Amino acid sequence: MKYYLIAGEASGDLHASHLMRALKQRDEGAEFRFFGGDLMTAVGGTRVRHYRELAYMGFVPVLLHLRTILKNMKMCKQDINEWQPDVVILVDYPGFNLSIAKYVHQLRSKGQGSKIKVFYYISPKIWAWKEYRIKNIKRDVDELFSILPFEVEFFEQKHHYPIHYVGNPTAQEVRAYLDDREVGEVRVVREVRPVIALLAGSRKQEIKDNLPAMIEATKHLAGQYDIVLAGAPSIDPAYYQQFLAGTTVGLVTNETYPLLAKATAALVTSGTATLETCMFRVPQVVCYETPLPRLIGFLKRHFIKVKYVSLVNLIANREVVRELVAETFSVANIRRELEAILPGGAERERMLSDYDEVHRLLGDSHAPDETARIMIEKLKVKNEK
Repeated sequence: MKYYLIAGEASGDLHASHLMRALKQRDEGAEFRFFGGDLMTAVGGTRVRHYRELAYMGFVPVLLHLRTILKNMKMCKQDINEWQPDVVILVDYPGFNLSIAKYVHQLRSKGQGSKIKVFYYISPKIWAWKEYRIKNIKRDVDELFSILPFEVEFFEQKHHYPIHYVGNPTAQEVRAYLDDREVGEVRVVREVRPVIALLAGSRKQEIKDNLPAMIEATKHLAGQYDIVLAGAPSIDPAYYQQFLAGTTVGLVTNETYPLLAKATAALVTSGTATLETCMFRVPQVVCYETPLPRLIGFLKRHFIKVKYVSLVNLIANREVVRELVAETFSVANIRRELEAILPGGAERERMLSDYDEVHRLLGDSHAPDETARIMIEKLKVKNEK
C-alpha cells in the first residue's frame, strides 16, 4: 500500500520514522512518500520536503514565512492528488495537517480522491487550545490515534468521536533505554557527586525565559551537587554560554537520557521532558515563565479549561509534580520546591509513589506497532469494499 506521511517538526520525524518501520514489518509492499526529516529518510521512501521548511512557530515567524508555508501547503496538496496514496498519515503539527485533512475530504467529495483515507497519529491537543477544531476532525479524519490516555474521555465521552489509544511512545522509549544497561552507563557526568538536571526547553525563547532562574535557584547547592544542563539538539551549544559563563553549571548535548538516568532531581520546563523525567523516576519541579504573569495566572484560574501544563499532571488528573507557572514562577519558589524533592525532602517519596500511577495509566503498549496494526486492518477493510 501507499502511505503519504506529514511530520512538521523534529519530534514528529522521530515518531513517524518508528511508525514507518512498524508499517514495513506488516506490509512488505509499503511505499512511502513524505514531508519529514532525516530519521524518516533513513527508513526509506521519497522525501518531498524536509520539515525544516515547515517548522515555523509563533505569530511573527509564521507571518514572516507565510509565503513559504503557503507554497509548501499548495505543493503538498498537489502531490497527494497526483500520487493518490491509500492513506495520508498526519503526525501532530495541527496547523498544517488539519488543512491537508480538509483538502483530502474535499477531494473525496468531488470524487477525485475517493480511496484516500486520512489517519491522524498523535492527535491534536485541542483539549488545551482551539477545541472548536473537533468539528474539522470529525469531518475530515477517518481514524485518530492518541498517545495520551486522558484523551479517550475527551474525544469519546465529551465529543462522541471514537479514537484509538495506542500507548505512549515516550514511555516506551525510556523503558527500552533503561532495559539496555550498557547504554545506560553514563559518561556525561562525574561519579563523585549526585546530580541535579536542568531541562530548560528546546526553543531559544524558552531557554532565555527559564534557564537564568533555574541556575540562580540551584546556586546554593553547587557545593553538594553537580548541576548539569541538558542541551537541546536543535540549539547550538554556543548559545548557552551567555547563561553559563561564571557559573559551575555543566552542559551536555544530545545526552538527556543518560543525564536523567543519573539525576537525583530535576528542574524542567513544560513539555514532553516532564513525562521523560517521570519515566526515569526523577522527582521534578516544572518551571515555566510566561509574559504578563498576573494576567496569565488570572486566565488560568478563571477561563483556561486545562488545569495543568505538565503531561504528568494531565495524565494523573491531579498535581503529582509542582508547577511554577505565571505568577508562581520565581527563584525563591523554585528553590523551595526543589529542596522539598531532594533526598530527605518532604515531597520526594510522595512524588516517587505517585509516579507509579502515571506509569500504570500509560500502559505498556508499543505505540508504533499497535498503530501500524490498526492502520493496516482499517485499510484492508477499505480495499475489500
